[in-house]
Amino acid sequence: MMTLVLDDLSKWKLDPLVAVSPQLRLILRSRIIRNDLKPASRLSEPELAREYHVSRQPVREAFITLMNEGLLEIRPQRGTFVKLIDYDAVLNGRFVREAVEADIVKRLADAPPEGLVKDLRIQLDAQKAVGARDPAKFIELDEKFHHTLADAAGVGKAWSILDAIKTQMDRVRFLTFEEFPVAKLIDQHSAIVDAIQQQDVAGAEAAMRTHLMEILSSLPKVQALYPAYFDGPAQTISDPKP
Repeated sequence: MMTLVLDDLSKWKLDPLVAVSPQLRLILRSRIIRNDLKPASRLSEPELAREYHVSRQPVREAFITLMNEGLLEIRPQRGTFVKLIDYDAVLNGRFVREAVEADIVKRLADAPPEGLVKDLRIQLDAQKAVGARDPAKFIELDEKFHHTLADAAGVGKAWSILDAIKTQMDRVRFLTFEEFPVAKLIDQHSAIVDAIQQQDVAGAEAAMRTHLMEILSSLPKVQALYPAYFDGPAQTISDPKP
């Protein structure tokens, strides 16, 4: 699976040695998730082709892929638009992620792989060093932490599936990073690592579930700040309790 580290918008360039359409899909997807391309904004196929010095065909192909991923809406005779953040998809994605990651840490706490706790402690130090001053970097470190857990449990491919499921969650995180208490998130990460080190299976599961419930308190605040960016919530769906 192709991945890109896109810390600086000015560095989002195409690699001439790699197929263009998949690269454009990753770049545009990252720009949407990071709200560089905001919900409901109109995207121009010709303008993006000029911006990235490509023909319109790979742009069109990237648009179709992103539409299938629920990030773009192609309206005949009107244009292509960034879809609103799906409130219910945020809740459902969080629910699926909690179920998977709770099982991951239970496995790890039952039999911690050699060197894992040391690696995670180093990552915690890096998270503390960044703190809230660099949202993009902290979220990158947060992703690395959770991905490391999945890899250590031998289910790295599951993270690729979760990456697609949690897309709408990630859009919310980038929209108003300040609504997420970074110090608290790091403490929650630390509690997960402590439980794994102590081989406390129940404690690891509880710590992960608590951590992934955090967005439930932040989501209504974010929607209240940016109501025009959201689709929903639908009153018939509620987030299941653990």
